[in-house]
Amino acid sequence: MPDLALHRIDLNLLIVFATLMEERSVTKAGERLNLSQPATSGALNRLRELFRDPLFIRTGRAFEPTARALEIMERVAPALAAVQAALAPSIPFDPATDARHFRIGCSDEAAIPLLPALTCVLRSEAPSCTLSVRQADYHSAPALLASGDVSLVVGYVEDDLPANAKRRRLTEGRFVVLRADAAAAPIGLDEYCARPHALVTYRGDLSGVVDEELARLGRERRVVLGLTSFALLPLVLAGTDMLATVPDIVAETLAAHGGLRIDPTPFPAPANAVLLAWRGATDGDPAERWLRGKIVEVMRGKGS
Repeated sequence: MPDLALHRIDLNLLIVFATLMEERSVTKAGERLNLSQPATSGALNRLRELFRDPLFIRTGRAFEPTARALEIMERVAPALAAVQAALAPSIPFDPATDARHFRIGCSDEAAIPLLPALTCVLRSEAPSCTLSVRQADYHSAPALLASGDVSLVVGYVEDDLPANAKRRRLTEGRFVVLRADAAAAPIGLDEYCARPHALVTYRGDLSGVVDEELARLGRERRVVLGLTSFALLPLVLAGTDMLATVPDIVAETLAAHGGLRIDPTPFPAPANAVLLAWRGATDGDPAERWLRGKIVEVMRGKGS
């Protein structure tokens, strides 16, 4: 794009552009911005002239951004978030008396160690506040943050976040073996590969990162049960010889209720880290800062 004087550009076009990127629809973008469809289409045409690129291409029913549009969004999104944060009034927050509704996203493995303790904090320190929790994995978290459906996400979600998202690593974890049988000796590699396994993924798959590590060793395991929730493990492992290889923060929370024991993995398992990611537009909000601080306190107590 040639050098252009900013005072000659209608910066409202950038808001239209960002909304089109989020909605991927001229009609839906117009509804959000309270613009007619002709007005939104006209703004898109002006954007195409400004950036000398089609920006969006219709492929069937989809309205897909071009590579140039993705590049522009990566640069524009942080700037728009910074302007929004600068213009937003700073509303003081007193957790003891104020009523705020927090909306967060959690992956299943993060929700198990986080939510029991966080709920206790909210009930004792912010009794008038409410909390909604959305299921969020690495696949859905970017869209939840971009749309504003949640203000933050906690989980294994490090890639493909919105350009204006901020992030903080909460724990550096490891995988461990969870089982319900009473055998005293830790599980060895041969027994680990011979016994049946339960595996938790967001799609209920029968293979995962642990299987990739075993393959590097020339070994394999037999996954007989695919689940989408770690909370089911105490129920399905009970009375069986099945094993489950899970993040340590999940295992410690589940085993604390009894009936399960934890062993180290009998091979070098990949590390796993829990991330806190939040929308740039909420970075300076006092209530959101308070909530993020409490999440950090809880999760730092769960992992190294």
